[in-house]
This record gives sequence, C-alpha cells and structure tokens, in this order.
Amino acid sequence: MRVPNHIAIILDGNGRWAKSKGMPRNYGHTQGAKNVELICEEAYKMGVQYLTVYAFSTENWSRPADEVDALMKLLRNYLKTCLKTAKKNNMCVRIIGDKTRLDEDLQEKIKTLEEASADNTGLHFQVALNYGSQDEMLRAMNRIRKDMANGKIADGPITKELFESYLDTAGIPEPDLLIRTSGEQRLSNFLLWQLAYSEFYFTEVHWPDFSKEELQKSIDAYNQRNRRYGGVENV
Repeated sequence: MRVPNHIAIILDGNGRWAKSKGMPRNYGHTQGAKNVELICEEAYKMGVQYLTVYAFSTENWSRPADEVDALMKLLRNYLKTCLKTAKKNNMCVRIIGDKTRLDEDLQEKIKTLEEASADNTGLHFQVALNYGSQDEMLRAMNRIRKDMANGKIADGPITKELFESYLDTAGIPEPDLLIRTSGEQRLSNFLLWQLAYSEFYFTEVHWPDFSKEELQKSIDAYNQRNRRYGGVENV
C-alpha cells in the first residue's frame, strides 16, 4: 500500500456535529481539537511524514464575535497542549498563515512552540491559522517586490522556485492527498498553489467523528488512483 507522504485536511463540520447532538458550536470545536491530536498519532503510525490542517481561515473572522473569541481561547489552550505533545511524540510543528493579526500572546506561544519543536524528527505537523491561500500568495509577491527593490534578490523574472520559497509552506513538500470532511466539495482558499497535483478525497463524516478507520478509507481511496503528472502515469 502506498501511504501519502503529505496529507492536508480541511477540518470541517465541527459546528454541525455539535448541533446534531443538541450542543453549542463551541463544543464541536473543542472535540474537533482533541481529534486533531489523535489523527496526528494515527497518521504517523501509518507512515505519513507531513500533515497539514486548516484550523482557522482569514474568512473565519467574519463569524459571530463570541464564536471567534471561543476559538481564540481554544487555540491558546491547544498551543499549550501541542507543546507537550510535540515533545512527547518528537513532532515538528509549524504554523502557516498571517500571524500578525493574532494577539501578541498567541504570537509568542507560536514562536515558543515552533522553536521548541524545530529539531524534532517525527511527524512534520503544519497548522494553518489566519490562513488564506490568496492572502499567502499576495504576501509572497509583496515580499519579493520589496526584496528586489532593496537588492536582496536580483531584479528579474519570478520563477516557480523563487515564488515557492516565499510561500508560508517553503521547504514543505506538496500534499499528495487532500481530505475534506463533512460533505463539502470545495477548497475554501486552502493551499491553492500547493494542491495543483494532489488527489482529493471528500467524506460526509464530520471532523469530530473522523477516526483512524476513516483515515484508512481515505488512504485506500488514494491507492485506487493512477497518479499522473502532465499525462504521464506515476507507476
């Protein structure tokens, strides 16, 4: 069985899952956060080397203020837990997205987590926070323009390699498989550049119910695909 080297997941359906159980949306987000830790462990056991999850998008700020506040509180608690988990499981954690809009204490917690786990050699775990792919690409292009103006890089055509080196995901291999839970079948501004040749897997299962067995189903489906790049089959 071929195991994807890099899996990206859009964590969808926390609120709907909670509503189906007669609970508030924030309960769903809490349970969803707990499930992230479980799937990290199971994915690495299966042989996955990179896992990237979409936790909070640039568009999520438009949600009701009480829900955003609850998500930020949950994020603070999660970062503490993730620091311990990273040490325990030898996990390298990286946060992608525009961190500047986050509160200063969150930025400090992220910096501490990334520095503490930087040399770990287990699962490479990326969390997309205040992330939007269009925003990521605009930020990358503006940094390139600034560095060209300042003479840090040569003025000239922007190559694929140069552009990718300015993305939040610089140095991370492109995802082999994208999973989206809860039945929606769109990318929602997630890794638009990086997913150019990825396989997609959509499931009706809400994220808090996405288990080891569901992960295995997605990998089984991935193994049924003929990977082609420019019309050439990857055998």
